[in-house]
Amino acid sequence: MSLEMKGVTKAFGPNTVLRNVDFDVKPGEIVALLGANGAGKSTLMKIMTGIYSMDSGEILIDGEGVAVREPTDAMDHGIRLVPQELQVLPDLSVAENIFVGGLPVKGRGPFARVQKSELIKRAKLILADLGIADMDVTEPLSRFSVSEQRLVEIARALAGDARILVMDEPTASLSAPECARLFAIMRRLKARGMSIIFISHFLDQVFEICDRIEVLRDGRNTGTYEAATTSHHEVLTAMLGRELSDLFPAHAVHPGEEVFRADGLVAPPRIRDVGFTVRKGEIHGIFGLIGSGIEDLGKVLFGYHAPAGGALTLYGRPFRPRTVPEAIAAGVGFVSGERKSEGIVPDMAVRDNVTLPFLGHHTEGLTMSVQSQMQFATKWIDALGVRTSGAEQKIGGLSGGNQQKICIGRWLVDGVNLLILEEPTRGVDLGARKDIYSHLRQLSDSGLSIILISSDAEEVGGLADTSSVLIDGVVAATFDAPADATTLMATATRGVAA
Repeated sequence: MSLEMKGVTKAFGPNTVLRNVDFDVKPGEIVALLGANGAGKSTLMKIMTGIYSMDSGEILIDGEGVAVREPTDAMDHGIRLVPQELQVLPDLSVAENIFVGGLPVKGRGPFARVQKSELIKRAKLILADLGIADMDVTEPLSRFSVSEQRLVEIARALAGDARILVMDEPTASLSAPECARLFAIMRRLKARGMSIIFISHFLDQVFEICDRIEVLRDGRNTGTYEAATTSHHEVLTAMLGRELSDLFPAHAVHPGEEVFRADGLVAPPRIRDVGFTVRKGEIHGIFGLIGSGIEDLGKVLFGYHAPAGGALTLYGRPFRPRTVPEAIAAGVGFVSGERKSEGIVPDMAVRDNVTLPFLGHHTEGLTMSVQSQMQFATKWIDALGVRTSGAEQKIGGLSGGNQQKICIGRWLVDGVNLLILEEPTRGVDLGARKDIYSHLRQLSDSGLSIILISSDAEEVGGLADTSSVLIDGVVAATFDAPADATTLMATATRGVAA
């Protein structure tokens, strides 16, 4: 089934976010929808799925104009969304999640009963249709991995007679094998004539799985490209509106005294033997594939979880934080990779979010000083280039890149000498990534020591002065000079550490 959107315009008050946008996807085609944060991707997707209504324009299904004013209209036309954030019921079974809202029942009213045997049969058929034969549909969904839960969301869409599938960042937090499995299923659906819209920040994946690429910038179409005949550079230029110079700032390494050292760190179940050092003004990268232990390391270092063995030192003294406040008191900051659930309080103002770890710095007696908060917030909003209407704006209304700048800015106070960053640009567009990298380099040049934990080899290779590679909870290699992405990836994929 084909979908076409013509001349779509949408404004929120005085702010026009889409200007005469065109978009289309044909049967049996996978089309990428790309753009920097704020380009209009989310708004276009929400109009497509009936969450927002457009101010002008039209939507056509198989060449016929249709009205999509609410989500049920989109569903009636076979348009289904697989959202970036999982929307599942973890305590229900796989089968119940697939058919939630449409369970097979026998009887009516108070006498209605779910036909469990029929439910199980249908769920198995749907999964088999996707080539999935290794899921027990009677088990609670919570027992399965994030990638498997993502597949259940796709199965739910198919159970709802999806003919146009909108996939918003479906590979976020997936490992390489999990991505490969998802892509195999997408190709299977494509071969059956499914129309798929793929939204992602990962250009390598876009070029691997998509037939065509549509780019938005500032609410306008800026280019349509055949994936097989275009380049990363051309797409990036269309996204950013300028030639993309080096993403990472140039830097001459002049490290100072040793600030932090880990020796033989053990923290079950994933951290088995981790050792590295960080010097003053140095960015030390820790690269690993998802599942290697990088997901846990930052939290262990910051006092979320107590290590079971090994030694940590900070400025030559034993450092063994049992709690987060102890780590903060020692001058250590931490930016979580799970920004939405652990990094921000969406309904609170920017000023409240940026001062969260050090509220005591902004009190007068027993009263919070809003003026002090505002001064601190305004200082770092300006210094970090945060795009916001002001310090009183709710942080949930900012783009991912601007939220992340606030998460970093909250630690830029006197006394914080070591900053641990976990996946610092996850879910952040390329323009914001470049800003963040520039700010991190400026901070390290000013003397701040940074531990950069990331599953992005290009990020670690481009930004870190020294680096370690984590395999199966063990530091398998350490580089005392910048290592490129190819070297890091080759090291991480060579096998399981002993």
